[in-house]
Amino acid sequence: MTPEVQSDAAVPVTFDGLFGWLHPSAGRRGVVLCGTCGFEQLAAHRPWRSLAEGLAAAGCPTLRFDYPGEGDSADPEAARVLACVAAIRQAVQFLRTTAGVTEIVLIGLRLGATFAALAAQDEAVEGLVLLAPVTTGRAYLRELRLRAQTIGRLPDGSVPPQEADSLTVGGFRMESVLLSELATLNLERLERAPARRALLLAPETRTLAARLETLGSTVATGPFPGLAALVGDPIFSDVPAADFARVIAFAIADAADAGLTRSGTAVGALASPHLTGSGWEEEPVRFARGLFGIRCRPDRADANAPTIVFVSTGMSVHSGWGRQTTDLARRLAADGIGSFRFDQRGIGDSADRADGRKPLFAADGFADVISAVDEIAGTGGPILLVGGCSGAYAALHALCRDSRVDGALLLNLYCFDWDPDEDLDQVIRQTFGSASTYAALLKRGATWRRLIRGEIRIGAIAAVLARRGIDAAFRRMRRAIRPGPPGGSPARRIAALRRRGAEIRLLYSAGDPGLAALRRHLGRSPGKADRRLGAPVTVVPGVDHNFGSREAQARLAEALHDLLQAVQRSKATRSGTAVSAKPGRVLTLAGRT
Repeated sequence: MTPEVQSDAAVPVTFDGLFGWLHPSAGRRGVVLCGTCGFEQLAAHRPWRSLAEGLAAAGCPTLRFDYPGEGDSADPEAARVLACVAAIRQAVQFLRTTAGVTEIVLIGLRLGATFAALAAQDEAVEGLVLLAPVTTGRAYLRELRLRAQTIGRLPDGSVPPQEADSLTVGGFRMESVLLSELATLNLERLERAPARRALLLAPETRTLAARLETLGSTVATGPFPGLAALVGDPIFSDVPAADFARVIAFAIADAADAGLTRSGTAVGALASPHLTGSGWEEEPVRFARGLFGIRCRPDRADANAPTIVFVSTGMSVHSGWGRQTTDLARRLAADGIGSFRFDQRGIGDSADRADGRKPLFAADGFADVISAVDEIAGTGGPILLVGGCSGAYAALHALCRDSRVDGALLLNLYCFDWDPDEDLDQVIRQTFGSASTYAALLKRGATWRRLIRGEIRIGAIAAVLARRGIDAAFRRMRRAIRPGPPGGSPARRIAALRRRGAEIRLLYSAGDPGLAALRRHLGRSPGKADRRLGAPVTVVPGVDHNFGSREAQARLAEALHDLLQAVQRSKATRSGTAVSAKPGRVLTLAGRT
């Protein structure tokens, strides 16, 4: 479908295999936002969108986009670094042609700032903003290796092993070829001034600013205090308002004609954007209540094939942790299965929630999932939901309320019903500081040695556990007098779903905090939860909460294959017909993960 847009609203666009957003405005000076890559951009996605909106409001048509192999763009056909630098030049050309701008300012963040400086060597750029640029690739890789030790830890607090000749940070995997490319980057070797004027905001600016000034650029510098909040964590990322205000002021400086109209393609005249690849075609969709998603269709139609709705996990955008949702959707399409990945309100490119809160475990979060089901309903085949943690929570509650949904794959479901007395941020920050984590740590010999040497404050740990125990007791008392959720207890709701013919598969990381809720509500004795669900609960050792490794994604694909077959068998049994789907299509998923 072609999205209905307003002249002042951001518009999804595609060009040269890239996906992006055009934020229209009336000025002749346009801005291309060159985001960073991988986990950092996953965290910065929504603040980056806020910057684009601020620039457009200040009179600058602004384009933000995904690099090849990132977000919703197609995979690169050339060396990754060269492809990213080329993508910036393609974005500049697209903005010039589409918006009719006569001047361009490039704004780059972290690795994107490095790419922007390289791209500007061969572009006529009015201004260049470098936000904490990667000055040397070797230093950047050292930093990433340190971050890999803190992101995506296993439930027991240990660091998952890295695969040989690669580096994985927050689910984003960099192969040896890319690591070699990044190691050669060095902005201190620039040979020409990338722009007449530049703004450099970074913890350390002296060396690079001196190099740019030697090349002939006029450079303004300053610190970047909002950097950590911008790229640190998708759940807690925040807009660095003061830093962005300085960036916007630099971008519009001396743009006397910023408010003048100019020739260019009218926003309403832009063609409906599509991307195609091997076996798949994708279309962006804006739908109910300001929601945004990507419809991924196979290139061969099958009216009986299932459609999968991917529900956002945490605050991760619709492309998923490690971009794994985009990759899985396209593999599914190549196997004849369509999908729809979308952002809940308050995440990614969807509108804000009316209450201004994070959508994680929101009481009405299921409504966004049902809106997504509305968007893809009528395809003829089964509808399945896939979500992790808070996304699994929203998917489960949508499954209970919408009989059109035939099944769900729920990863690390944290709870069946959220306690409104819980502090969301506190629960998230303490996910790996729970009593079970302390108990797991005490089983390790190194921990005992640290206790003996007095390096661990056992009294502080005991105080924390006692305080949590008291808080939990009060919450249980309040729950006892509070009206129960629709449909009764989790066990009763599961039984109702089974009577309806819906299939559920639960997949957990070994030691995940969500297992406590599973045992509490569906049974502690061996096999009781399996019998209530009608299928085994799968617990996978050695994987992180987000199932970020290749092995974890392979197990996810196996579980999805099992769910698809079970749904097809269930529908065939109820209708009295033979199973029409071809299991071999799905079996290829695990092998290609």
